[in-house]
Amino acid sequence: MPRIKPKDFCCFASTVAANMPSGCQKMEYEDKLVLAPMVRVGTLPFRLLAAQYGADITYGEEIIDHKLVKCERRINECIGCTDFVERGTENVVFRTCHEEAGRVVFQLGTSDAVRALTSAEIVCKDVAAIDINMGCPKSFSISGGMGAALLTKPELIHDIMTTLKRNLTTPVTCKIRLLKSSQDTVELARQIERTGISALAVHGR
Repeated sequence: MPRIKPKDFCCFASTVAANMPSGCQKMEYEDKLVLAPMVRVGTLPFRLLAAQYGADITYGEEIIDHKLVKCERRINECIGCTDFVERGTENVVFRTCHEEAGRVVFQLGTSDAVRALTSAEIVCKDVAAIDINMGCPKSFSISGGMGAALLTKPELIHDIMTTLKRNLTTPVTCKIRLLKSSQDTVELARQIERTGISALAVHGR
């Protein structure tokens, strides 16, 4: 099987087990085949298909924290899945199953550390890692202070990532975009690395 490499996405990571508190889970990215996060594509059926073709790690599509905090966890015995259902609408916001346990990364859109933690705590026991999306350039994300809007707010990035790291045993990762210069991109990556996250992905454009 050819390696899954969406043309505009590259992923690099370093294991930072030395920085992790005891009891934290580990997320190993070295020499792994990773299905990158893709909007409207990274649903459960596609993630399972990617896993069948060799993906070691699969990312779900981005879910906004405002949406997730309205959800409750339900076991769907009819199809053998775990659903996160929005109260009031009964819409399934996120779905996973035991076949992808230890493999699926939940991608979260957020602009607030407390809300990020509240959201992550809802799903963290059913996913392999929590990933903060700091790369989306779309207006709906930027207007809410999420996605690529975070790239100009390193203090907020630090607040979000350290809050998640302090309170979760589930690995925490993030995705960024390239900044105006390579130097700026590397400096931001180093700042994020110092928060002790498990991996950093770069949207290569």
